[in-house]
Amino acid sequence: MKGIHVTSEIKPLRKVLLHRPGRELLNLTPGNLQDLLFDDIPYLTIAQREHDFFAEMLRDNGVEVVYLEDLMTEVLNLYPYLREKFISQFLREGGITGQYYTRLVSDYLNENYRDNGALVSKLIEGMRLSELPKKDANSLIDRIEKYEEVMLLEPMPNLYFQRDPFASAGNGILLNKMFSKTRQRETIFAEYIFSSHPDFQGVRKYLDRYEEDYMEGGDVLNLSEDTLAIGISQRTNPDAVEKAARNIFRDPNSRIRTVYAFVIPNTRAFMHLDTVFTQIDVNKFTYHPAILGTLQVFRLRPGSDEEHVEITEINDTLANILEKALSLDSVELIPCGGGDVIAAAREQWNDGSNTLAIAPGKIIVYERNSVTNRVLREHGLQVLEMPSCELSRGRGGPRCMSMPLIRED
Repeated sequence: MKGIHVTSEIKPLRKVLLHRPGRELLNLTPGNLQDLLFDDIPYLTIAQREHDFFAEMLRDNGVEVVYLEDLMTEVLNLYPYLREKFISQFLREGGITGQYYTRLVSDYLNENYRDNGALVSKLIEGMRLSELPKKDANSLIDRIEKYEEVMLLEPMPNLYFQRDPFASAGNGILLNKMFSKTRQRETIFAEYIFSSHPDFQGVRKYLDRYEEDYMEGGDVLNLSEDTLAIGISQRTNPDAVEKAARNIFRDPNSRIRTVYAFVIPNTRAFMHLDTVFTQIDVNKFTYHPAILGTLQVFRLRPGSDEEHVEITEINDTLANILEKALSLDSVELIPCGGGDVIAAAREQWNDGSNTLAIAPGKIIVYERNSVTNRVLREHGLQVLEMPSCELSRGRGGPRCMSMPLIRED
């Protein structure tokens, strides 16, 4: 199956993009956790075992699983001339800009990682200063530099959350400039894949990673064939939402004619829209109990010409907004933790409402959120549980870890 086709959060999932966590997690330390957006250090062996369980669960349910690292490797194997450009861009955006280190690191990578798959994995893993040989005894840098365990190229531990670097929208994508500088390199892979991989050539880009305004895929929900929901959050700003809507409306092949922009609290607890609510069935949603009440939402529709967007402010409850957006008589909102204050706080921390629907009413969840999972079953959902002792340390659930590429109509 080729291309992008995602017009819903719940239609049967047929192809999904993942990244299996690798040695980048071994370069997490107590000293760099905060800068790299982690609260704890996952145990790699168990994290990989849990992730493999997740991937096998998807395959067992008829989903084709593709890996980011494999797609990038295929691009470099197909087009060898892109390798030097890719290395140069990756080092530059990783902060290696001086002539001396650029040359030294490039030579090191080309000599020791000639296999493109190994190269991609190494760039994700990060590079320590001590890995590089001292090549010039007369170099001032080599004479004074202390070769301690300093990261010359930072690791990319957040990469196993594939929901954020880009977002599928209809038959196109939003290729995002991400909010945090430490994650902005993640979108380099998607840039090459969507410009060069034969499975994705011709896919329309509604945003580009070189935009000034930032957006992340966890804020994008495909409500229906003609309707998107996008969160205005800590990591997605309103200018990016308006620009994305304008570009989508300009595309004559796009069926998306409405974008609902949800204003959500600018805190880590509400990092993305999918931590506020997630669709799990035709008329059922999980939600964060703290979001109840009147919400500020803006409805964007095509304006009088291609340069303008018609914007209408809506102040209403989540239930009423979703009913109107999906033309439903009613919706059923299922609170994380069953509404219990303590359970909700604990299980929301472990992504109790961050579910991945692989078909209407059939969802993948973390097994550790036992209260929420029990409540979901009581509401008629088919709940598939996956282990998550280590993966959950990154503060992201099954939805965060996956980017749907194709869903059935």
